Amino acid sequence: MNMWRWFGSLVMMTGLFALVANLPTHAQEKDKVEEKGKGEEKAKEQVPAPPPLNADKDGEKWEWKAFSKKDAKFYQELYTETTQNMKVMGQEVKQEQKQTFYIEWTPLESKGDDWVVSQKIIGVKMVINIGGNTIAYDSTDTSSPANPMTDFFKALTQAELKLTINQKNMEVTKVDGASDLVDKLGSTNTQLQPLLKSILSDAALKQMAEPTWGAFPTGNQKKGAIWTKNFNLDLGGIGSYDTKYTYTLESSDAKSGKVKIDAKLDYKAPTDKRNLPFTIKSAKLASTEGSGSAELDREKGRIASSEIKMHLEGDLEIEISGNATQVHLVQDQRSTVKTTDTNPLPTNKK
Repeated sequence: MNMWRWFGSLVMMTGLFALVANLPTHAQEKDKVEEKGKGEEKAKEQVPAPPPLNADKDGEKWEWKAFSKKDAKFYQELYTETTQNMKVMGQEVKQEQKQTFYIEWTPLESKGDDWVVSQKIIGVKMVINIGGNTIAYDSTDTSSPANPMTDFFKALTQAELKLTINQKNMEVTKVDGASDLVDKLGSTNTQLQPLLKSILSDAALKQMAEPTWGAFPTGNQKKGAIWTKNFNLDLGGIGSYDTKYTYTLESSDAKSGKVKIDAKLDYKAPTDKRNLPFTIKSAKLASTEGSGSAELDREKGRIASSEIKMHLEGDLEIEISGNATQVHLVQDQRSTVKTTDTNPLPTNKK
């Protein structure tokens, strides 16, 4: 589920770029602030791997099976609605976006205690409205008009990642294909390439993948079982997200189950500029609400569907051309995931 957090952050970045483009006009009467020398980058905190879920001898066995059979593809449809309201110097900028990403998962092989799995984004739909200006893209519509994001999304659907996943603790130990993904996306906008290298680091890609199965119990568990997982998603110059998920097994039978999800998110400002045209100098941004649920397919050993809502609110200080500006951000996001055996990608439109 952190994958939608990454996608949402790209949209947040788009909104900030749009906002920053107007800051010089808003800030004409402000005195310029002398640029401060760069301090040494603080060492990034390493989030330890979560301990394995303790087994309950009286519980029923749960087992993730989705990667067990070679070439047995399955698909996920990730849909997200986001509303952002940013207030800067008394002026409001509203952003709304709806996005759908179609993901194809293919188990490639089992090597000892590891699975090697292919992950592809095979389709993208997106509508972004920033301050009354709309950007739309639909990879399934061949007649869709081009826009500034067309090349970026086309490149996104041409990339493939190969993940090595430890079967015992369900941790991603290796990611192949990240550099190719950066090259493809970076070729559409060379100014973004340094940032993409940070966003799409191996560590970040590992964090993005693991929540795909985080809500699925492991070992012998019964109704009422609770487990937690912590994720740190470092997005370079955009900042980082620390998210704690608490999962509760609410129901369980031979074929299915339901898990309650509680999430708490804290945002941290980046420690350096990372070649962006603006700098997020400071931030006090956190979730005040985060909850949802996941429906489990026990026979197929995977999550059948999930939904989570998140309310994020706080203040940021953004600096551009030596001028510091205070921004108040309120964001509401709803994300759903559906898993299927058949490709959900609509037939190309004419």
